[in-house]
Amino acid sequence: MEQVTDHTLAAARKVIAVHVNYPSRAAQRGRTPEQPSYFLKPSSSLALGGSMVERPAGCELLGYEGEIALVIGKPARRVGLEDAWSHVQWVTASNDLGVYDLRYADKGSNLRSKGGDGFTPVGPALIPAADVDPSGLRIRTWHNGELVQDDTTEDLLFPFARLVADLSQLLTLETGDIILTGTPAGASVAQPGDVVEIEVTGGGLSSGRLATTVTEGTTPFADFGAWPKADDTQREEAYGSREAAGLAVVVPVLTPELKKKLESVATATLSSQLRKRGLNNVSIDGLQATRPDRRVVGLARTLRYVPNREDLFTTHGGGFNAQKRAIDSVNEGEILVMEARGEKGTGTVGDILALRAQMRGAAAIITDGGVRDYSAVAGLDMPTYFANPHPAVLGRRHIPWDTDITIACGGATIQPGDIIVADSDGILVIPPAIAGELVDECIEQEKEEAFIFEMVKQGNSVDGLYPMNAQWRARYEQWEGAQDD
Repeated sequence: MEQVTDHTLAAARKVIAVHVNYPSRAAQRGRTPEQPSYFLKPSSSLALGGSMVERPAGCELLGYEGEIALVIGKPARRVGLEDAWSHVQWVTASNDLGVYDLRYADKGSNLRSKGGDGFTPVGPALIPAADVDPSGLRIRTWHNGELVQDDTTEDLLFPFARLVADLSQLLTLETGDIILTGTPAGASVAQPGDVVEIEVTGGGLSSGRLATTVTEGTTPFADFGAWPKADDTQREEAYGSREAAGLAVVVPVLTPELKKKLESVATATLSSQLRKRGLNNVSIDGLQATRPDRRVVGLARTLRYVPNREDLFTTHGGGFNAQKRAIDSVNEGEILVMEARGEKGTGTVGDILALRAQMRGAAAIITDGGVRDYSAVAGLDMPTYFANPHPAVLGRRHIPWDTDITIACGGATIQPGDIIVADSDGILVIPPAIAGELVDECIEQEKEEAFIFEMVKQGNSVDGLYPMNAQWRARYEQWEGAQDD
């Protein structure tokens, strides 16, 4: 087998990487793409095996990803699936390195986060593509000698031939170009001094171990460009889980039992019990619903819009902006609540993004702004609560600014993780800490009200009955005991 050389790297005019391709990675990320998506890495990021890579000064999250690299042997332009694999000459190992501290900087292109010098080591040996079954390869990664990734290409979301054929429909894959084919679960973060090794095997052949040693950069970023910044969201993404990142594991407050109880009581009852606790400003007011017949309970996720300013919309309104990030990260059963300042002169969500939220499993969308494509949004199974329909696009009055922060919507303050309950009577925000006790008292209140309703139906006066005096209370307790028998 041939070895990867400087000549191999120099021949690569393009390095194309696939975002998600292994089912294990898709499960870890919580999303399975219907089609492959790609990003470019500069050829200057390529490095030979046995090299060192610098974690840039000020960065915390240098992520490694073991990947199988395909090296194109003859140009491919509009090739079919049956012919695509014949355009691949070599298979080898690669490490798709990147700093999560700079993911925010380039609106999803990954240029600075993934494109640094040395961020794409490949090698050390080239496996002839003709000698292996592309569905029978194995990729393994070791971090300081510990095996952390181990997967095969048997059940890829997008087989290698499909990647080649798909890319060739629009652009010419040239001789020497490299395709990075995705990483399985287990990718994580490397620290200065760590060694990451990656090996591809198949058909009795091996790429050998691609070893990369991490060093610490000392040259700070200049003040005229993006500076590294890391938050817990990026730490969780980089390490693969909150637990692996050393972050507190969030225990769900909305258990199935609590959710069932909250679904069983009316918002009117909840409102009265909240008022007894001195909580008078917990209703999201002035909105209408696409599905007023539905009862919704879920945990709040939040998105904030700020008033449009043209220069800021240029930097924050396009690409994978905060609005799209919020929609694309909402989870099963969650409710996306939007702060639009009660501005009715433009839409805050339309049919495509609302559909995406429904496909993600969102329980509802709540916005105190407008909705575009009203008929299509109203036709979805997922309810949307909104101020009014409006045809204008996002940039007329709003800039999507940030997510998962404390916001105001419809006169109420909402924090991420608050419990939202909505029905035909209205929308309530329930502090999670009191939800269990609150709903138990609501259930008891509704039992009492069922008794009072029955007594009034039988012709009794409400005097002394509503609220119940001692005499009626004794009769209620007898009635309740009979119901339990």
